Amino acid sequence: MSPTLSPEHRLRTAWQSRGPLAWALWPLSLLFGAVAAVDRRKQARRTQRLPVPVIVIGNVVAGGAGKTPTTLAVVRHLQARGWQPGIVSRGYGRAAGEGAAGAPQEVTPTSDPRTVGDEPLLLRQRAGVPVFVAAQRADAGRALLAAHPGVDILVCDDGLQHLKLARDVEIAVFDRRGIGNGWHLPAGPLREPWPRPVDWVLRTEPGPPLALPPDAQAFEATRALAPDAVRADGSTLPLAALRGAATRLVAVAGIARPEAFFDMLRAVGLTLHDTVALPDHYDFNSWRRPSDQRETLICTEKDAVKLWRLRPDALAVPLVLDVPAAFFSALDAQLAAKGFHARSVAGATA
Repeated sequence: MSPTLSPEHRLRTAWQSRGPLAWALWPLSLLFGAVAAVDRRKQARRTQRLPVPVIVIGNVVAGGAGKTPTTLAVVRHLQARGWQPGIVSRGYGRAAGEGAAGAPQEVTPTSDPRTVGDEPLLLRQRAGVPVFVAAQRADAGRALLAAHPGVDILVCDDGLQHLKLARDVEIAVFDRRGIGNGWHLPAGPLREPWPRPVDWVLRTEPGPPLALPPDAQAFEATRALAPDAVRADGSTLPLAALRGAATRLVAVAGIARPEAFFDMLRAVGLTLHDTVALPDHYDFNSWRRPSDQRETLICTEKDAVKLWRLRPDALAVPLVLDVPAAFFSALDAQLAAKGFHARSVAGATA
């Protein structure tokens, strides 16, 4: 069954071409581009540098392109190289209230995703490193370093456009959409013009040719579903066990491209009885589906941190990103060229 797409997802589809809807929104995109350019110039004049190296992982298009899996992969690599990383984020989608508009907030494995954001909670649970959120990422970084003085490098999940935070490495992530129709929001997906200076481009899916900024290298990763689904209690179930299962599989996705998740489930041999496409970062507060022993809900990890509050029987399928070794070699080389070394490694070689 084909998913019924929300207005948000229909707009994202329109961004892939310069059709009637995109042309109707084009005058607004000129205004957006002008306002965004002024904001970038203002931010650039108020840059704040933190006492440790900062890696920013983001994108120039609206919607997910694989930033969170890339952040996880980079954090794990840094740990393997002797670094003690921490993660900072704005915590997109947090509800107004405690910590949302004021002081930075630490994310714990049991934090409420409504107050810290779904992606920061997922990162804390998966990476096991300190994670802080704040409206201003520099504030989150300072709070994290004060609370965890052993951290010697920060990874910023999203934030290419947040120029107030000085960065030492910039990584732009793209999926198969590339830059879509090449127009600014709301007529197209661009948050800012592309190409723009970055250190590396990481493609998480094959896509159309992409113009690169001068001196930037491009790498191609591959992403796939993990072989096992995860239950709310942490136990796992092989996806292979769901092939031809007696229960009906209902796939739920509140992400930027729900159809991509549904396609990946089908590609591993699962038959989906129904698909439910919800807006990106959907909070599930108003979503209701009667419990039915004849069906099994299956969702993304990002959705699970919220959906499990209502449906602990749902199965979450992690996304695995295979990043080429050459990408990490280039990252290590750039950090070393700038004089940055993990404290543990520096201490051992002193």
